[in-house]
Parts: sequence; structure tokens; C-alpha cells
Amino acid sequence: MSKRVTVFLPYQGLDHTKELAKTFHEDENVAKVYLLALEKDLPEVEGCGVLVVDSLRSTKTMRAVNENTETDFALLQLKDTKIEPGQFLLKRMTNVADWTSAGLVYSDYYEVKEGARSPHPTIDLQKGSLRDDFNFGFLVLLSKNATHDAYTKHALPDYEHAGFYDLRLKISQTYPFHRVAEFLYTSVETDTRKTGEKQFDYVDPRNRDVQIEMERACTDHLKHVGAYLKPEFEEIDLDVEFETEASVVIPVRDRIKTIGDAVESALKQKPDFAFNVIVVDNHSTDGTTEKLKEIAAKDERLIHVIPDREDLGIGGCWNMAVNHPKCGRFACQLDSDDVYGDDTLQRLVDVFRKEKCAMVIGSYLMTDFNLEEIPPGVIDHREWTPENGRNNALRINGLGAPRAFFTPLLRETPVPNKSYGEDYAVGLAVSRKYQIGRIFEPIYYCRRWEDNTDASLDVAKMNDHNVYKDRIRTFELLARVRQNASS
Repeated sequence: MSKRVTVFLPYQGLDHTKELAKTFHEDENVAKVYLLALEKDLPEVEGCGVLVVDSLRSTKTMRAVNENTETDFALLQLKDTKIEPGQFLLKRMTNVADWTSAGLVYSDYYEVKEGARSPHPTIDLQKGSLRDDFNFGFLVLLSKNATHDAYTKHALPDYEHAGFYDLRLKISQTYPFHRVAEFLYTSVETDTRKTGEKQFDYVDPRNRDVQIEMERACTDHLKHVGAYLKPEFEEIDLDVEFETEASVVIPVRDRIKTIGDAVESALKQKPDFAFNVIVVDNHSTDGTTEKLKEIAAKDERLIHVIPDREDLGIGGCWNMAVNHPKCGRFACQLDSDDVYGDDTLQRLVDVFRKEKCAMVIGSYLMTDFNLEEIPPGVIDHREWTPENGRNNALRINGLGAPRAFFTPLLRETPVPNKSYGEDYAVGLAVSRKYQIGRIFEPIYYCRRWEDNTDASLDVAKMNDHNVYKDRIRTFELLARVRQNASS
């Protein structure tokens, strides 16, 4: 049997890497094992070559992988953690790569977390899977032809952090990627934070240099596939006749613990214009409905709407609110768990008026239920720039909050009837033609508590969310390619 795979493992002198290297060295499919040493003078491992690298994800390291692969495929471990290969791991991956002419193959895996072993399925890659944190698992099989083409047909910048991301984008422009929906190995999970904590890593100021590189790589990819948008925007006429200048829109279902605080924070606003609060009560059963009726009886600015239909998600509730005859010129988001700052509404409308934009997004402070700040603190999405924000928006997983829309535009572009990602979909669609205004100081409090829907998600739900957002990005990518082709 020919030895068709060269293996590359991150190495910090740890025993689990030595054991894995030995296992692969003895595998009949493996021609050579290389250790990607993050330090010099680490203990040698019998039968293995050593490549001293600056980081696991740099362009320099990816080039070293390509240059030292003299076989048909390279197996690359993306993170230094304990791995136990499953039955016929390499044979299964190479077979799939041969049958499909894939540039990259990855698989599902088992993970051991806090001593318990459980399945961890991954998801299929789409055209819109542009997130730099897309989960390929811990092992990827790279075609030598694909990596060779990437480095000979493209001028790849020397990235310190975005080398693998840039490489996989370049490969995807020519070669298919395939996921083997089988659990081909086991890993030991080391990042045991909840999903609600991990999801904000990309806006951590400490990671700013990383994000700048990722944005450059993604923007270059969009240019290559015809989806890049120049910083040219359609003007929008805000002077449409409306009885009310702004409406605060609150979809809610069974939030008796928080809805009073949310509504109160909206009604306490003191802007220099008329406003109302439209709460779409999606058939609550826990006392929320009665609470809203009580508030509405005291303050006519609260418009309490109960849908006739019972198939609405958060997006469907938004559609009801913005198409309500009492909806104002600007529809401003407030989640039923959260609260406004003292001048949130005024700040949002001021940006609309000053910048003549179609949408405004503010910044928020992450807090506990009692409004005490919790990590990561302020979420301001400073990665958004007027010149490239709408391109970079295809890479990141959200646009921020609170979100406010020019109501006539939102009436023309219905919100997807979903309860996750619906706001992101609308934001991408708006940004395709129009400028989005930003407020980079926190004007909103996002409360995390035990009943938040995304505070802690299991793998199946997280995958479901990511598949949907990748699908949104796919639709938007294709729409932008079409728009550019017709202009």
C-alpha cells in the first residue's frame, strides 16, 4: 500500500503529541510525520521531522506544510489537544478526497469534556461559510494539488494569524470541500466555556490584530469571487410622512421576569420627538400578557399587539410591528430581556438624521440580571468601518445592538420569520445598497441570565444556528455577485 499522507502535528513537548506521532508513524498510510514546534530545542520524537514555526495559523507555517508534503495529502492538526484516531481515519479521508477531487476533507468527531465522551458533529461548508472560526474540527486533510495551486496561482500575503484562513479561502475558489459525517477521531476539549462566552471572542480588543488580518483575507476573497462591494451607497430620502417619529419594537413570549423592565426603560426615554412602544406579545402564558395590559392601561404610548396567527418567530413579530399603522418612521429594537440607556432613542434617531442612513446600530454592555457588568463587557463592533464594514459583515457572526431601521425600507424587505439570525439577515440585505450608521459607545444593556436563549447552547442547537447564518451569508454572497454583474 502506498504511503499517501504526510502528517503535521503542533508540538510543545507534551506527551499526548508524542503518543499521537508514534501512532501515525506506525500507520501504513503515512509517509512522514512532522512536528510543528512552537519552541526551539524541544525533545525529539523518534521517526519524526521537526519544523520550528512562529504559530500554527501563519502563512509561513502553511507554506512549510505545503513545501514539506511530498505525498498526495497532508493531514494537519489545527489545535494542540489530545487526539485519538478512530478506525481507518486516514483511509476514509483519503478515499473521500479521491472520489470527490476535494481540496479539503474534514469530519465529525467525539469529544471528551469533563471526563464524559460525546459526539460532536460538524456542519457542511457552504459558499457563505466565511466565518474565520468555522469549525472543521481538529483534523483536516489537504490535497497537495490544492495547496500547490493556492501558492503558485495566488499572491498570498504573509499573515501571522490568518494564514490557514487565507489558504482555505483560496482553495475553496477552485476545489470542493467535503465533510465526512462520521466520527473519525476523539478529542479532549480544553475550552470549556459556555457558547454564550465564546461567541464574542472576535470582538475582544486583545484580538484586534487577528481580526484585521482576517478582514483583509476575507475582503481579498470577495474581490476574487465577484462579491466585493465598493464604498458607494444609494442615497435615501427620510422625509416620508409619518405620524410618529420612532417606535420601539419589542417581540416577547413568556418573559414576565424581564418585560416590565424593558418596557419601562423604553417609556422613560425623553427624546425631542414623538414616539411609541410596540410590543408584539406572541401568545405568552406566564403572566406577560396581563402585565402588558396593565402598563398599556396607564400609558397610551404602549401598543400591545397579540398576533392572530401562531406560527411567528421573532422575525415574524417584527414584521407585524413595522407594518402596524402606528409604527413610526424609525423602528428601534429592544429585546424583552434587555433595557435601554437613558438617551438610547435620541442617539439612534440623531444618527439617522445626520448621516441619512437606512439603518443604525449601536453598542451595548454585557451585564448580569442586575445590570452589573460581566465579561466581555462592552460590545462595540469597532471592526465595522464606513469603507469596508459591509464586506467584513459577511465574515463576522453579528452586527451588534441595538438595531434601528428606516421603516419604509423594512416594509419592503420582510424580516425572516426566525428567532435567530433574522436581524443579521436584514442587516446584510440593507448594507448591500445603503450605508449603516454606527454608535460606538454603549447605549444599551444586554442582560445574561439563566433563561437567555443563547447563554449556553448544546452542539446540535449551535450547529443549527451556524448552518442558518451560513445560509444567510450564501444568499447574500450570491446576491452581491449578481448585483455586481449587472452594474
